[in-house]
Amino acid sequence: MNTITVYRLGRVEYEDGLNLMRLFGDSRREGLSGDVLLLLEHPPVLTLGRGAKRENITASDASLSAEDVNVFETNRGGDVTYHGPGQIVGYPIFLLPESRRDVRRYVRDVERSIMQVLSEWGITAGPIVKWPGVWIGEEGAPDARKIAAIGVHLSRWLTTHGFALNVNTKMEHFRFIVPCGIREAGVTSMQRERGHAVPVPDVEEALARSFCAVFDSERVDAPAPMRTVSIAVVRGRGPEARVLLLRRRPERGGFWQILTGRVEDGESPTQAAIRELEEETGLRLPVEDLAYRHSFAIGEALPPVLVEESGFAVHVAPDTEVRLGPEHDDFEWVDVPTAMERLPFAGLREAVKRAVSARDS
Repeated sequence: MNTITVYRLGRVEYEDGLNLMRLFGDSRREGLSGDVLLLLEHPPVLTLGRGAKRENITASDASLSAEDVNVFETNRGGDVTYHGPGQIVGYPIFLLPESRRDVRRYVRDVERSIMQVLSEWGITAGPIVKWPGVWIGEEGAPDARKIAAIGVHLSRWLTTHGFALNVNTKMEHFRFIVPCGIREAGVTSMQRERGHAVPVPDVEEALARSFCAVFDSERVDAPAPMRTVSIAVVRGRGPEARVLLLRRRPERGGFWQILTGRVEDGESPTQAAIRELEEETGLRLPVEDLAYRHSFAIGEALPPVLVEESGFAVHVAPDTEVRLGPEHDDFEWVDVPTAMERLPFAGLREAVKRAVSARDS
């Protein structure tokens, strides 16, 4: 019997999600892993499918920047859609067997999997033939509203991208776009339909069950990810804020970063952050939890090596001295725009933004 390994990843930066799809897709194609279902949440982002019209983004670049909403072009089908907190994004990465190699059937099966989940919460939904997605209400009805967007990509019967189910999504953010280019109908969420917040973990569990049933597969739960920490060291406030960047030695990549390290057995993330701070800078200071947890793949290994990273901040005096540890060969105090330009990974940039904001609040 076919298996589907289910990954419940929490927050994933959008570019990290694209990388996860690439790595899992390569791994599946090479026979190094089986089918996987990635369930996750993205920060606020607008994505453009292959058929997207730019005019379906109705907000100005300035408005999007003020709300910290990014825009990405993708190779999935469809027009423009929104991802954000409270929305479950699902990326099925399946190598379809010969018996299921029908694009329309695949899309119908994804829709059916979502519809079965909604029915568990007493929500009746279905497709509308001329519009993609899962809908509440009938075609042509004035109250027709989309509850799940679908945008898939298939290459030699390997599936990527997938669906976005509005659970407790911030519906006000949909004002930035014409969702999926459809002006004649609205959007909704499970929270709006039920009148109260719906537990996201419960919906993820139901999605895992439903996809395995619809795709005739046995469920496998993913192994626990590696746990790491990042620590943004900041001095000063406002325009005078400076961020400590350290350059990894050439044999360790040679790139600039903030502090990072692995959580060792028996440690909490906070304990790991304090230890890494002292080992890599010589500083013995308390750390501030940024309430930032995100998942990503480290390196280019196949199958991908998954990491869950916790972000921390340290705010130091202007005359603080830094003593480098063995992993780095140089350091600089840089302004925030320079840090954003030099840092190669979205999660590190987000940790810096949060650390600076915490300092200024």
